Amino acid sequence: MQVTEIKRDIRKLTLAEIEAFMLSIGEKKFRAKQVYEWLWRKSARSFEEMTNLSLQTRTLLSQQYDIFALRLDQSQLSSDGTIKNAFKLFDDNIIEGVLIPTDSRITACVSSQVGCSLSCKFCATGYLDRKRNLEAGEIYDQVVAINRQAEESYQKPLSNIVYMGMGEPLLNYKNVLQSIHYITSPEGLGMSPKRITVSTAGIAKMIRKLGDEEVKFNLALSLHAANDVKRAQIMPINETNSLEALREALKYFFSKTKTPITYEYIVFNNFNDSIEDAKELYQFTKHLPCKVNIIEYNPIAEAAYQNTKQDKLDHFAHYLRGRGVNVNIRRSRGKDIDAACGQLANKHQTKQ
Repeated sequence: MQVTEIKRDIRKLTLAEIEAFMLSIGEKKFRAKQVYEWLWRKSARSFEEMTNLSLQTRTLLSQQYDIFALRLDQSQLSSDGTIKNAFKLFDDNIIEGVLIPTDSRITACVSSQVGCSLSCKFCATGYLDRKRNLEAGEIYDQVVAINRQAEESYQKPLSNIVYMGMGEPLLNYKNVLQSIHYITSPEGLGMSPKRITVSTAGIAKMIRKLGDEEVKFNLALSLHAANDVKRAQIMPINETNSLEALREALKYFFSKTKTPITYEYIVFNNFNDSIEDAKELYQFTKHLPCKVNIIEYNPIAEAAYQNTKQDKLDHFAHYLRGRGVNVNIRRSRGKDIDAACGQLANKHQTKQ
């Protein structure tokens, strides 16, 4: 049986490597910049699109390389306008990305891994196995596809990007940062890094590394309990990344970047929604300029957790606001199509 050799994705090459290839086939060095622009500014999905290159050059490129662009496999539209997308990768793995429209912003929620290895007890993705990290181009492609969708459906481009889909971004550190480079650089999509938020379950040494690199994007910590015992119950990563270690890492990150921290806090009924829990949250967050997003919980079949009651939520938020904490209460979007926070698990309706 003949095995088809898989060509290398040209998007894994640096500009210097593309320049070297161009010179090796007798092309001028500046042609590499044209290819690079097609890949990252114009989001080309094939060499045929690169019309300012000769047919011979395009043929030579296609003989050596491929562009592993993701494909939209399926979309579901929520009653609130949220669109959940299943994207098929070149190896037939499926990931999900979500378009979230509100009056003031259009947000893309993108994935960074196929599945996840962290096993957070309240998150549907945490019950999947982690199959692999996404390449920088595969993360970038989600942004391009969802932006196109935003312009077609809402006549507006994306205003924000959140790395809050499937996977833990800081366990795919290199590709996540490379994808942000392609999204924000003048040679790429040219989006402001201040409109990008990377959300982590909390890996202290990688948060410090972000500080060392003085990144310009926003950082959000999925906290959900400011008590080590409780947090370890729902987030096993807390056993190796204690709250104290995370606090010190976040202080270091802020000292290097001067970017305020966002804390994400899902309120579970009778678990982390008491005034005592609010006091612990205040004590944890008071050390740095920050905001707290209190998030409505979206129940999943795999876990017995429930959203807190409205009066307890109100008291919780009132306590924090009374101490000067900047609190936002985030209502769920796309719950009816399993597109809301914590619900991404590759459960798709059968195509008609």
